[in-house]
Amino acid sequence: MASAQLIDLSTIDLSQTICDSKGLDEFLPQTGPMRQCDRIVWVSEDLKTCVGAKLVRPDEFWCEHHIKGRPLFPGVLMIEASAQCASWLFRRRFPALGFLGFLRCDDTCFRGQVVPGDTFVIVVNEIEANSRRFISNVQGIVRGKLVFEAKITGMAI
Repeated sequence: MASAQLIDLSTIDLSQTICDSKGLDEFLPQTGPMRQCDRIVWVSEDLKTCVGAKLVRPDEFWCEHHIKGRPLFPGVLMIEASAQCASWLFRRRFPALGFLGFLRCDDTCFRGQVVPGDTFVIVVNEIEANSRRFISNVQGIVRGKLVFEAKITGMAI
């Protein structure tokens, strides 16, 4: 895995929203506390790279119990947020029928902590995709620092 950011975030307006929660409802089945991607900030013209964002709130279901007194955004939810963002990107290019399943998570590395109040910026860069399956490199960035990266695979089931 790379230890550098996949794209230069200084060229992207992170306050922008091109797809909000209601728009994500059209693409993602996760709702309520399992929706881990709040919005899509930017997408490349070729629909192979996107940036999403999640505001990590202090009232989230895991805060009281994931490191009592010092809540840390769980790594599994970083993976979930990234998989949701990658699924959105895949569905934009291939409006596949059926459910998208998460198949693999490879080369995962956690490089920093994410705490309530942070904005978890999600970068997705497609490695390959066809009408049934996608493989993407994903990264999580907080305050300009790379805190998470992985390679994820999903498939229309």
